[in-house]
Amino acid sequence: MTPQVAILEPIPDHARHLFFDLKAAGDPRAALQALAAACDGQSVVMGIGAGVVETLGADVAGLRGFPVLPHAQPAIPATQHALWLWLRGSAPGDLLLQGHALEGLAAPAFSRVQAIDSFRHRDSRDLTGYEDGTENPRDAAAVDAAIVRAEEPGIDGSSFAAVQQWLHDFQAFEAMPRAAQDNCFGRRRDDNEELDDAPASAHVKRTAQEDFEPEAFVVRRSMPWVAGVDAGLVFLAFGKSFDAFEAQLRRMTGHDDGISDALFSFTRPITGGYYWCPPGGAAGIDLRALGL
Repeated sequence: MTPQVAILEPIPDHARHLFFDLKAAGDPRAALQALAAACDGQSVVMGIGAGVVETLGADVAGLRGFPVLPHAQPAIPATQHALWLWLRGSAPGDLLLQGHALEGLAAPAFSRVQAIDSFRHRDSRDLTGYEDGTENPRDAAAVDAAIVRAEEPGIDGSSFAAVQQWLHDFQAFEAMPRAAQDNCFGRRRDDNEELDDAPASAHVKRTAQEDFEPEAFVVRRSMPWVAGVDAGLVFLAFGKSFDAFEAQLRRMTGHDDGISDALFSFTRPITGGYYWCPPGGAAGIDLRALGL
């Protein structure tokens, strides 16, 4: 089992997310092979959408498009793309140039439709000042949560990534008293301690991974983003399937008990996509499961 290394590593100082759509009548085979050879799974993670797998006539069990939740409160957008690349490093300029090279390899079959630059804020905090990923599983538990174990070569060691861009309303957030801000998250900002009397709408109550049946553990690698006057969080979660993330999303949006996550009082997702991250290989990314 050889997962793409970055899935299990801490977040970097800087990152760049690139999203691509498949061109009309495009054959993705050569472009995917070129990208697989250029991606090492550490400085660049490669994720493939369900539409590309279908185009190739292949099948990856558990891979599907981002869900449409008709009863979600609020509405959750699905903006599924064909390909996602997560570039990681220490210098934004280097990531920009590296991205240009990867876009060139993808260009025969894919067109880039979005790019998001993100960064690590302080000690892995959201721009609201609250720590992100506190309940992340670690070590063997992280592997169990994020990595597929299978006997099939090309599937064993893979992972499923859920990616959303969230846009914050900082004026709404800053207008809240500190107690109300803490209640949104269910933690105190100053010491990250969970509140014993947090309301049912608190984020920690909506997403307590051990409270689901079965337990819904994911490995989060979220990072803030800024573009002009807009800013927020690029939410990124890896799982051995999409089920754990989807269970959390349904509870956040009130499907379980009619209670929506308090985070929606100041932030909302504006994108959403699901991607399959093949395992690493001897020279790049292992695409055997796709017949490549």
